[in-house]
Amino acid sequence: MKNYFDLKGQVAVVTGCSTGLGVQMAKALANQGATIVALARRQNLLDEVTAEISKEYGVEAVGYSCDITDTARVDEVVDMIMAKFGRIDIVINNAGTGGVIPAEDMPDSTFEHEMNIDLFGTFKVARAVAKKAMIPAGYGRIINIASMYGLVGNKIAPTACYHAAKGGVVNLTRALAAEWGQKGINVNCICPGYFYTPLTVDTLNSDFFKSYAATMIPLSRYGNEGELDTTALFLASPASSYVNGVIIPVDGGYTCM
Repeated sequence: MKNYFDLKGQVAVVTGCSTGLGVQMAKALANQGATIVALARRQNLLDEVTAEISKEYGVEAVGYSCDITDTARVDEVVDMIMAKFGRIDIVINNAGTGGVIPAEDMPDSTFEHEMNIDLFGTFKVARAVAKKAMIPAGYGRIINIASMYGLVGNKIAPTACYHAAKGGVVNLTRALAAEWGQKGINVNCICPGYFYTPLTVDTLNSDFFKSYAATMIPLSRYGNEGELDTTALFLASPASSYVNGVIIPVDGGYTCM
């Protein structure tokens, strides 16, 4: 029986991999045999996550502290990964933040911070990995994690900077897919809807947000743990070899209305 999502022998880098969706996606890749390189700012959390992944899935997992807004550090970490493993096959650009301030009161610093992490940071990681690993190898899978808010507006939370940054990630994906496709690199984007993470749990559990979600989400619920993983697995695997430049909402139908 063929395993279409077999990732044995491949090295996967996941940013924002100290908590939440990044850890879940890393575990999904590890479950298919991938070596995991977890990147985030807090080394203590990375050490815990990689130890857990190694123990649970029997794969090698290492973590490197990395602020993706720091170009020199991003380049350094990619060099370290290449020195240790000699390859990077998969990147999931998951690191991000979220500013909630009314647009008319939003300071420049908040908007700049959002863009630097969500958009420019995503580009810095993709650029370094493509140049140092994937273009020389003639193969790569880059998966950018945007948001359904990168596709539409919303009336529940004032997050214009987040919408702008994630919308940038959406079209950055298309641009890189067009530019790097001929070099063997497939670049795609996932736009998650409402999922529980340490950053969202209090908001999602509030009565007013539950009422809003029941109206706005055709499936009338939030995403469950694991419901993002299969999309990431598909895009990370050789099975998606002719899928390039696509934007996949995983949002229970939020963006279909």
